Amino acid sequence: MRDTTLYQNLLYAYEQAVAVAGTGNPLPAWNELTPFDQSWVDETNRKNSEEKIKLEVELKTYTSNMIKESIRMAHRDLAEFHRSMGDYQTALKHYAKLREYCATSQHVLDMCLSVLELLLEQRNYAHIPTYVFKAEPALDATTNSLRNSNQGPTATQAPLGKEKIAAEREKVQSKLDLATALSHLGQGAYEKAAGSFLKIGPIKALGDWAKTVVAPSDIAIYGTLCALASYPRSAIKSHVLNNASFSVYIEQEPYVREVVEAYMASKFKTVLDILERNSTRHMVDIHLSSHVQNLVHLIRSRALVLYFQPFASIKLESMSLAFGWTPEYLEQQIVGLIQAGEIQARVDKQNRILQAKRTDQRAALFARAMKAGSEMQATNRKLLLRMRLQQADLVIKAPTKPQQSNLGHSGEMHQSDPYR
Repeated sequence: MRDTTLYQNLLYAYEQAVAVAGTGNPLPAWNELTPFDQSWVDETNRKNSEEKIKLEVELKTYTSNMIKESIRMAHRDLAEFHRSMGDYQTALKHYAKLREYCATSQHVLDMCLSVLELLLEQRNYAHIPTYVFKAEPALDATTNSLRNSNQGPTATQAPLGKEKIAAEREKVQSKLDLATALSHLGQGAYEKAAGSFLKIGPIKALGDWAKTVVAPSDIAIYGTLCALASYPRSAIKSHVLNNASFSVYIEQEPYVREVVEAYMASKFKTVLDILERNSTRHMVDIHLSSHVQNLVHLIRSRALVLYFQPFASIKLESMSLAFGWTPEYLEQQIVGLIQAGEIQARVDKQNRILQAKRTDQRAALFARAMKAGSEMQATNRKLLLRMRLQQADLVIKAPTKPQQSNLGHSGEMHQSDPYR
């Protein structure tokens, strides 16, 4: 570990947590757990300084000698060094410089993947799509290069099979899909995030990212919560439950399948209880914590809409039992959904009944007929106007292409006169 600043920040954060806990729920002091190791901090800072000087000298040497590949590797080493120290801005600057010295599409692809890892560590979700966009053409070029290397007598290496090439492409594409999904999640685009999570390849395709970036069980949680918050029930069944590749991720976290099956069976009290039991884990997740409340609110709202959908009227008491809430709290939630236009109903406060709004089918039919008649009348007017314009020869025609110049027998250029 090189990042001494992270070590000191961790100590400060723990001291703040001890102060907030107070006497009600006391936490042991930091010194009781482990003493602050100032000697380790000083020694690590000294080694970091020596390593930085060494890498910078190598970069200057390669730059003066104009060795392009060595310059690229020197920038890569400096970027990884600053990243290990927690200096993400300097690391990103060296990765950007590295792009100038990339000689092949594979170099560009490696650079983009390294930057994506860095941005995910920073939780800089807005810039992730930029590097995904740069990586996709590099991935196509790399795949085509591997295919072409298998053809012709000039191949110097053992040819790769089609399955091997497809597997290599799937590894990179899965990482790009994961980065895109986390970017959508970080920016609150839950429906897009669910689509990206659900199309990620198998766990083995993620390679080292499954250990260093996001665990497979976390992918199951992210994808399922985003799907429950944004997908209709039919899409959840087809894209989540019947998704063979995503089912492998769900198996990594058993309670995720319980949530989905309870949601599909309209056991909404069970769904909310499971989410509440696992709320602590969700709140300490670096990518999910800031979205937990919003996701749970969306899932709760969709559950209320689905539960009331088949009824013309229902007592608030029976509905509150189905969700495990008090009638007063249920009434607040329903009023909010009515005001938002999610539920077309009204609350009978005296009789404690939720009644769906009755639609006058006869009036609705007349309204649709009048709208269709108005649209047809407007279309006919436009057709008649066009016919009259054509009869009066007032239609602007597309210009004809000018004739090309012709070379005469005497070698002179003769151009046609457009006014002749």
